[in-house]
Amino acid sequence: MTGPCRRIIALLIGAAAVLPLRTFAQTLDVPVESGIRPIQTETLFHELFADFFKESDGTTYVQTGDIPAMWLRDSAAQTIPYIRFTAAYPALRVPFSGVIGRDAKNILTDPYAEAFSADYHVWERKWEIDSLAWPVMLVFVYYANTHDRSIFTPTLHSAMQTIVTTLECERHHASCSHYSWPDPVPTHASYNPNTGLIWSAFRPSDDPVTYRFNVPQNAMAVVAMRLLARFARDAFKDDALAQRATTLAAAVQTGVMRYGRVFDRKYGWLYAYETDGNGHYAFMDDANIPNLTAMPFYGWCASNDPVYLDTRRFTLSSENPYYYSGTYATGLGSPHTPKGWVWPLGIIGAALSTTQRSDIVTAIDMLDRSDTLNGLMHESVNPDNPQEFTRPEFGWANAFWADLLFRTVAGYPATPLGLLTTMIPGEHQSEIPTITPAWTQFSDRAEIVRTLGRLLAQAPRNW
Repeated sequence: MTGPCRRIIALLIGAAAVLPLRTFAQTLDVPVESGIRPIQTETLFHELFADFFKESDGTTYVQTGDIPAMWLRDSAAQTIPYIRFTAAYPALRVPFSGVIGRDAKNILTDPYAEAFSADYHVWERKWEIDSLAWPVMLVFVYYANTHDRSIFTPTLHSAMQTIVTTLECERHHASCSHYSWPDPVPTHASYNPNTGLIWSAFRPSDDPVTYRFNVPQNAMAVVAMRLLARFARDAFKDDALAQRATTLAAAVQTGVMRYGRVFDRKYGWLYAYETDGNGHYAFMDDANIPNLTAMPFYGWCASNDPVYLDTRRFTLSSENPYYYSGTYATGLGSPHTPKGWVWPLGIIGAALSTTQRSDIVTAIDMLDRSDTLNGLMHESVNPDNPQEFTRPEFGWANAFWADLLFRTVAGYPATPLGLLTTMIPGEHQSEIPTITPAWTQFSDRAEIVRTLGRLLAQAPRNW
């Protein structure tokens, strides 16, 4: 499906997103104290059947909800929560491996671009480190769950080499890189070139950085490079690439620990959001992931790590300039959207990295009360009037909402985005709490699997 047909379908999907989906009797049992309305199980798979498109070259194009473009970051994040179902439905390997194949081709088209159109043209060329980290994590999660070695093609190998080369270059931006952005952006020009950190132009929100070294993006790069080293050696037999990735990860981790942490009299040691390496810091957090709040989710540290806990106390407080409260929702926002508006993705990211059951119950309750789409998520909402929002339907948030319910209501285990060895030595990944008893989890899991099976049986042949 290409060209005008895709654009028409994308518009129809965007329009349909603001309407209730067909309702079925099948719903999840979510015994939240506030009396959450029933969650239609079908909506949890909206992403798979609305935003994934099989292409003639055997790849899968994933549009980011209501925008007909494929973001490297978003497409990986939209896929990862559903990989857990490949054991029950092996047919899912085809579209998921197709996402990996298309990401590889997109990266080889331009490793500095973060978004592409269906014909492989660059949609937007904002250099963001995490755009090269998320596809690596997708490869790891897919292979760890399927052991499908068919993904390890020469194209993927070349893409992995390009990723490492690009990140290596941006550690030495002034002497190596030719990247530039045509429009003036409000970014501080000076920075310390000897931090070991990776230079960035934009944040995961697609907004320009304040200081050149974005700490959560660098942290995610460490996790991704250690994963890449694993399959560079085991799958591609490329010891040289594995060593380069390992060396890169070690240098960046040292930089994060030395320049990305700051002692605060109130909070103790905490991570800054950005730094120039010369003693200037941006103390904030943004709803887009990687951020500081979700560090355990993407495998940088454990959820009980003391520095992380002090950081989280700051990021989820009014002292974070992008943490907002309202009648219906409280959580992280972003300079990318109106001041005071909360992102469902920010609420979900905080819930996916908590150790407290009450945090999850509160998050699900807020997402329910601020939802105007019958189970689909906006980009941001006015927390005092959810009828005001940005973007009718945001694919990344839809997928993470599904993942939150898969884990906390149905009791599915986490899909780790890293290895224990990618984390700070001595720490371990933590599961988030469930909020339902075992018998409810069993029932909800059965309902989820039945619903997915029915949707797959009804899917068009070209899906």
